[in-house]
Amino acid sequence: MRVYHKAYVYLTCGTDLLVFDEPDTPWLGLQVPGGTVDPGESFLHGAMREFAEETGLDLDVAFEQFSSQDLPFETMPATGQFKAPSGRPLKGRHIRRNYHVCLQNRPRDSWEHFEMHPSNGGDPIRFRFFWIDLFGPKAEDRENFFAAFGEPLETLRSKLPNQRKAA
Repeated sequence: MRVYHKAYVYLTCGTDLLVFDEPDTPWLGLQVPGGTVDPGESFLHGAMREFAEETGLDLDVAFEQFSSQDLPFETMPATGQFKAPSGRPLKGRHIRRNYHVCLQNRPRDSWEHFEMHPSNGGDPIRFRFFWIDLFGPKAEDRENFFAAFGEPLETLRSKLPNQRKAA
């Protein structure tokens, strides 16, 4: 079984969470920036590098690990990055470290950026970034997220109890 070490960044500004979708593969759903940790690289450095590569932003702030995930591919849809070139689902696991980064001000409200060097070696991938309310219906429905990216949100919400938006 192949093990993939991954690091992801859950960036918040107040109670808003930065997410992205892939306009060219809309069925994948919402994701957060991050990806594969390079051999010999720490999870933290992988999170920082992948965040910069995927968003085009370079953050000089604290990255705090807030959760871990151990996900077998068999629990994720066999589409997109989880499908082998043969069309069959990949076998293996994602060992993930999830980091929280908090900003006082949004760098932008929305933007597009291209991942120029995808870990699968394919063509550049277009990402569309935007913010969603962590306590809103879109973020609370895990089905809106691809590949278990919605699972750590309850833990993240518990870190922001005093910042909950008024109803």
